[in-house]
Amino acid sequence: MEPLASQIRPKKLEEFVGQKHLVGEGKPLNIAIEKGHIFSFILWGPPGVGKTTLAKIYAGSLKADFYELSGVSSGKEDIKKVIESGNILSRQRVLFLDEIHRLNKAQQDFLLPYVERGDIVLIGATTENPSFEIISPLLSRCRVFTLESLSSSDMALIIARTGVKMEKKAKEWLISMAGGDARQAITVIENASKLYKKITVQSLKDTIQNKFLRFDKKGEEHYNTISAFIKSMRASQPDAALYYLARMVEAGEDPKFIARRMVIFASEDVGMAQPTALVVANEVFRAVETIGLPEAQINLAHGVVYLSVAAKNRNAYDAYFAAMEDVKKYGNLPIPMEIRNASTKLMKNLGYGKNYEKYSNKSFLPEKLIDKKYYKKN
Repeated sequence: MEPLASQIRPKKLEEFVGQKHLVGEGKPLNIAIEKGHIFSFILWGPPGVGKTTLAKIYAGSLKADFYELSGVSSGKEDIKKVIESGNILSRQRVLFLDEIHRLNKAQQDFLLPYVERGDIVLIGATTENPSFEIISPLLSRCRVFTLESLSSSDMALIIARTGVKMEKKAKEWLISMAGGDARQAITVIENASKLYKKITVQSLKDTIQNKFLRFDKKGEEHYNTISAFIKSMRASQPDAALYYLARMVEAGEDPKFIARRMVIFASEDVGMAQPTALVVANEVFRAVETIGLPEAQINLAHGVVYLSVAAKNRNAYDAYFAAMEDVKKYGNLPIPMEIRNASTKLMKNLGYGKNYEKYSNKSFLPEKLIDKKYYKKN
């Protein structure tokens, strides 16, 4: 049976809820859909805010053949099949790539010439910043539209469309729980209506807690697992860290998200105890970016063991945030004259750079903080 979210998906722009800054009268996507403008674009925003729906409505406005692939499970061969399908001269083809940020660099490079020549119209959907996740040549050939989380009133309209009756408090609780993610709200409603005759706050909570139901990776289990992963490496427990790594990979977590957390961990927790940890973590991220899964899980495992067994030292991390506290507390304190930049004659006459010694033992901190020691060596 077709999922409820698919059943109630808007087919035309007049039915679409939210994103008025893009689809309201006179706004860019509204104009493009009404006039049938042909161009490639990226939809960037949180889960469940209408990226797929907008892509389908746009393709419909072009009367184009619509192909949908996922960056998680699709590769060059899948993209090639779309490119080789049909007659290029007959109908426009729209390729919708959900989670486009999950394509590695080689896959994005492969896609580039077909977008460049207009063989396909590309619509990418991503929850990650395209500036970091999409290669520059491909990004330069696409417009980027930023979508926002749905408001409470938007969510109420979408919930009403499901036709499922529920108590007012249940609706309010669901809107709050979903956090602007319509797909998650609809999924909960669909499952709750199958399990319970009456939809109440408690029945919704029980539905979410049902162990047989899986929810979006941005939910609680996502944060619990990444937390366990980091804390296992911090405690120098490679076995536990590898287990939580395997759980995330098996669940379909974005490997670049995992690798980014490892880069952060290398400076935050290993720090000065083993400075090469940052080099290793960065190389793991690069390997993940260029190779992709499934092979990149080996690179991740290598990095996880290295970071887990490495000595730990958070002094640089702690020192920086101690300094940040003083910045917030005292604002822009006067910089000592001897280390100011004397770039003009007037500045030199005023004493900028006077008596500056390259290797002075005198503190270069502002006078108010002259005796502060942020970084403490072990």
